[in-house]
Amino acid sequence: MASFYDEVEIEDMDYDEEQDSYTYPCPCGDKFIISSDELIDGLDVAQCPSCSLVIKVIYDPDDFIDEQDQTTTFQAEVINISA
Repeated sequence: MASFYDEVEIEDMDYDEEQDSYTYPCPCGDKFIISSDELIDGLDVAQCPSCSLVIKVIYDPDDFIDEQDQTTTFQAEVINISA
C-alpha cells in the first residue's frame, strides 16, 4: 500500500490546458502533476518530479471518459438500433 502525503480533490488542483494536466503545490516548492490521460486510465496518484512525495487525487472517473470509447459505444448503439 502506498503512503500518500495527502488526498486532494481534483477541484482543488490547477488545470493546465496547454499540458492537459492537473497540478498541486508540493511542500518542496515544485508541483504534483497528473495528466488527463492518466485520469482516463483510472490512475489516481500524482507525483512530484522533484521529491519522493505523492498525493492521491480524488475525482469522479465518469468525468474522465475517453472520447474514443464514447464514440465507439455510440456507434455500436446506432448499429443495434437500426438492425
